[in-house]
Amino acid sequence: MRNRNRWLIPILLTALALCFGGCGKEAPKREAQEIVEEMVVDYGSYGEAADTRVDALLQELRAVDPAAAEKWDAVMSLWKNAAPALNYDVLPDGLPDDDALCIVVLGFQLEEDGSMREELVRRLEVAKKSAEKYPNAFVACTGGGTAAENSAATEADKMAEWLIGNGIAPERVIVENKSLTTAQNAIYTFDILQKRYPQVKALAIVSSDYHIATGNLLFGAEAILREADVEIVSNAAWKAPSGSLSAMFQAGALIELSDDAETAFEIYYDTYDIHALPPLETTE
Repeated sequence: MRNRNRWLIPILLTALALCFGGCGKEAPKREAQEIVEEMVVDYGSYGEAADTRVDALLQELRAVDPAAAEKWDAVMSLWKNAAPALNYDVLPDGLPDDDALCIVVLGFQLEEDGSMREELVRRLEVAKKSAEKYPNAFVACTGGGTAAENSAATEADKMAEWLIGNGIAPERVIVENKSLTTAQNAIYTFDILQKRYPQVKALAIVSSDYHIATGNLLFGAEAILREADVEIVSNAAWKAPSGSLSAMFQAGALIELSDDAETAFEIYYDTYDIHALPPLETTE
């Protein structure tokens, strides 16, 4: 009996130590980035059916990073309402008539030789009319090198050349020529505006009609994430004969804004495995 107790006591002490060291402790908290990506992919995949899950994930995020939760709550609210009424051909009346307004023209992939495709020219025609209507506004051209056989050509430089050649004063034209995605359009444009044009407080998005909601969402989300004192106030659209962007594509773009380009491009190229996330529970 004495021999048995000699071994039993150390075992009990070890068990007690393990319990006091770990019993009753909460499970490790997840990183904020993981929570954000699950939330965004859920909404991109299921839309309003994922609202309950989104609310739960925002609550989880608040426990990990309250500041991030506040921003992403605002981003999700914007996303749910990111289909603004479209203004075809020219910006509407009533926008700021001074240099607080910047008209942001979203780029479009160049031809292989570096020339502009018709869709990009049509967007520029809308931008020109809008710039003439608001002669004190800046005009930001966005888009990098997308010509397969001409590495020197960029969308933004070609766009700026066209606008200046068609009467827009060079000092009004802003060139953002590094971006390759719409998310990067927003990131790099804000970099330029915050550094060199602090007077800009209002943005108007110009693009093809199917692209406006995504542009509105991403520029609005970037303003929220940066806590920038800039508002997306309007849009002007070219009526495209075809084209669409899915909510899941928008999810990828938001993830790119959150600084995870690798996951974003998995979504863009349709290689992201949605089944890696917990299945959405719905009530009948």
